[in-house]
Amino acid sequence: MRYISTRGRAPVLDFEGVTLTGLASDGGLYLPESWPQFSADEIRAMRGLSYPELAYEIMAPFVGDSLTDQELLGLCQQAYGAFDHAAVTPLVQLDQQHWLLELFHGPTLAFKDVALQLLGLLFEKFLEKRERPLTIIGATSGDTGSAAIHAVAGREGVEIFMLHPEGRVSEIQRRQMTTVSASNVHNIAIAGSFDDAQSHVKRMFADPVLTDTLDIGAVNSINWARLMAQVVYYFAAALQLGAPDRKVAFSVPTGNFGDVFAGYVAAQMGLPVERLIVATNKNDILARAIRDGDYSVGESHATITPSMDIQVSSNFERLLFEANGRDAEGLAAQMDGFGQSKTLALDPMQREGIAEMFSAHRATPEDTLTAMRWAYENCGEVIDPHTAVGLHAACSLTMADEIDPAIPVVTLATAHPAKFPDAVEQAIGTRADLPDRVGDLFALEERFETLSADYEAVRDYISAKATR
Repeated sequence: MRYISTRGRAPVLDFEGVTLTGLASDGGLYLPESWPQFSADEIRAMRGLSYPELAYEIMAPFVGDSLTDQELLGLCQQAYGAFDHAAVTPLVQLDQQHWLLELFHGPTLAFKDVALQLLGLLFEKFLEKRERPLTIIGATSGDTGSAAIHAVAGREGVEIFMLHPEGRVSEIQRRQMTTVSASNVHNIAIAGSFDDAQSHVKRMFADPVLTDTLDIGAVNSINWARLMAQVVYYFAAALQLGAPDRKVAFSVPTGNFGDVFAGYVAAQMGLPVERLIVATNKNDILARAIRDGDYSVGESHATITPSMDIQVSSNFERLLFEANGRDAEGLAAQMDGFGQSKTLALDPMQREGIAEMFSAHRATPEDTLTAMRWAYENCGEVIDPHTAVGLHAACSLTMADEIDPAIPVVTLATAHPAKFPDAVEQAIGTRADLPDRVGDLFALEERFETLSADYEAVRDYISAKATR
């Protein structure tokens, strides 16, 4: 399998190369040169597989010769063996049409674990052959940071620097990052937004001050390997609901567009996906882009769903590339213009291509709390506010008869409700307890550096601290 950049100016890489590289050198994002295809019979044959076995089947075409079959299966078994539910990503029925796909049974209680537990193992495997360590630089709006840190903490040959916006992640999210004492973990709080942090990270991949002396890697969903691992749970859910002989729709609360793009990949591989619902909060750049063709940066708002407080959605570039017929030159021009003006108008071909599979819906804070109350009072389910954004969008489309009642709609439950106790209490009057396996985060000492949002200050701190 060969991987190409969305902007067409970076080297073509294999799976190992794309895993260790993360962001393409031309500023673009890597994608497979072509999509692997499964027939309906091949998908039926996946019924009854364990999650690690299914993960192996879905990911093997993307991995190619970078790992042996035995190595890939072994890594999948190791990554998912520690989840606290035998199904890894279990389905929960809400009513006759709506389901939740629980993605929070990993060590940090968020969907990011499903991909990052595997990615940490891939890093360690591929780095066995290298002398120089890999310096991972990432940005988080909440969950990526803790999941990435737990995936690589203490591993040989890898060091991680994680940026988070000061005061704009929940306390539990912050403590899950900052109480990890491994010497290869460095947390940085910046006095800015997630978009500032993400912009800094992308800029560092092209900054010779770092790249001339460090091998830089990524754990954000700009890294193809992470996104690839998320494709698996779309297959897992759809198979349980009758695929390939029954279509399934998915509602995905998203800020950076990686999770929902994984659903698009599943559809390209042959999974019968009826519709992908992009659910956003007040930071609705994705809803505006899909609904109106207007991908323009607005003001970043702090909300009760902090992991979605994002204005620039990195993975949307991958969809724009797909929707313009994979015209890398044309997309590069679009993205160069967006970088300067912070506004991008989708062309007719992109709008039509995206509309074939995607819908978008925006939830206000009141909508979010209402969805949390509905799930609790009518279904006995306590859900976190991000999941509630997805559930609100799902219910809105089904109530408007935009999805056939015979088609199940799966909302991705992206985080355990205990990670957002204040929002849960506001919605249903009670707080969700953290599982015992997390430990007492409030008894542990925090360790992080607070820096300004100035790019050079952050870059120079990493340059001075990183192991060479």
